[in-house]
Amino acid sequence: MLSSSNGRDAIRAIVAELAPRQVEDLRDELRLVDDLEYSSLALTELAFTLEDEFDLQPIDEPTARAISTVGDICDHVEGELRTRSEAAANVGPALPGNA
Repeated sequence: MLSSSNGRDAIRAIVAELAPRQVEDLRDELRLVDDLEYSSLALTELAFTLEDEFDLQPIDEPTARAISTVGDICDHVEGELRTRSEAAANVGPALPGNA
């Protein structure tokens, strides 16, 4: 799993690369639509790219609507990765004869 700092940097790099409006300092409080000028189509592309890059499950509509800033995206992706990592840690090794 990515470290928190490396993970946020990787997420920010994708957000910056796909952002219709380029900014020098991509801060967590920047709004996707108002500050970076993401359209609904660009947001969909961003979601698909993040899903592919981090092997995430598709985002549901209520969660997507709650994401409005760069920080929200970072928090969502990190939370999904943390949940997946914790779930994998809670699954013990298969017992012989139970496969």
